[in-house]
Amino acid sequence: MARGVRRALVLIDGEHYAPVVRDALAGLPYDVVAALLVGGTEKLRGGDDYGVPLADSLEAVDVDVVVDLSDEPVLGPRERMLWASRALALGLPYVGSDFRFDPPPFERVDVPSLAVIGVGKRIGKTAVTGHVARVLSRDRRVVVVAMGRGGPAEPELIETPPTLDDLVALARSGRHAASDHLETAALAGVPTVGCRRAGGGLAGAPFADNVLAGARLAAGLAPDLLVFDGSGAAIPSVAADARILVTNGAHDIRAGLNAFRVLVSDLVVDTGGADRDAIASVADVPVVSAELRLQPMEPLAGRHTAVFTTGAAPTGHLDAEIVHVSRNLANRDALRAELEAVYAEVYLVELKAAAIDVVAETALARGATVVLAANEVVSPELDERLPALVMERSVS
Repeated sequence: MARGVRRALVLIDGEHYAPVVRDALAGLPYDVVAALLVGGTEKLRGGDDYGVPLADSLEAVDVDVVVDLSDEPVLGPRERMLWASRALALGLPYVGSDFRFDPPPFERVDVPSLAVIGVGKRIGKTAVTGHVARVLSRDRRVVVVAMGRGGPAEPELIETPPTLDDLVALARSGRHAASDHLETAALAGVPTVGCRRAGGGLAGAPFADNVLAGARLAAGLAPDLLVFDGSGAAIPSVAADARILVTNGAHDIRAGLNAFRVLVSDLVVDTGGADRDAIASVADVPVVSAELRLQPMEPLAGRHTAVFTTGAAPTGHLDAEIVHVSRNLANRDALRAELEAVYAEVYLVELKAAAIDVVAETALARGATVVLAANEVVSPELDERLPALVMERSVS
């Protein structure tokens, strides 16, 4: 083969006659070192000669690329995405006749690191990030690097928790005052660097982001640990020493390249109803349960309170007389219409979406009190596993 031609493992199936497959392998622009039979028996005669040895798994051979020469009915779209996820998790491109998936680029950082990633939006990922940071900061210096679609153009360091007045001032200046890094800084109480990203690939690679610049800024604080907060289904572009995946019953682990997220994670946090059998079918990764509980940042003291969240949030545990519950924080038009009929002593609000520019501004104009609410993560299993996870995976 010509110098520089990459070594390939090729997926084949028994729905093709061996001579057809053998000729196709010979015509590939790769050094085909092995084939992997992924199923199908119709065209198998026994002793079939493919011109290359057969491998037992993707991990069995040292290659540079995985080529998919299979087809329906052996591998349908979902099955192909699972094979693609496995290849990408090994750092290998996955190539077919009319498609190509490349593994997301992950850059090393010089500080021990942990990333919290998710399979989508509104699953409690940022709440888990804040919880992880609080727990681990009890005996080490932790800095969070948060990536969001509303983050700053240049990485922004927030060293002290912003007050409500600070957040209102940001909103009035035209900034997104409920960006994930501001939420974490305000509610978790640890130094946080805010970053931005645009777009997200099927395997979680942002189309554009400034996370590496944010990591360098955070490293300048001499932390013992960096905790990276993903954004939606996008994964921070760092080779974290460990990853925690957050998911729930609203997301299909077998859909798209979600299996890739499982395969590159060391722990899965189920915030409610996740398909654990599906997770187990992808990888042998521990799964822990977590309950999200709305936690006011100051006492409500029995006052008449209106609650504003982005999703389901039980209120029965709150020390307040609840006069209204809204789940429209992410829908500004519906939220504004709703607020016209809402009057309360206290406006309890998650720091998400329109929390500041709509709800807080309305409440303050009416002379009401605004109380921020954290999503408290209740998970003894998570708390027990965190120190060992960091200890086992962190670089020395």
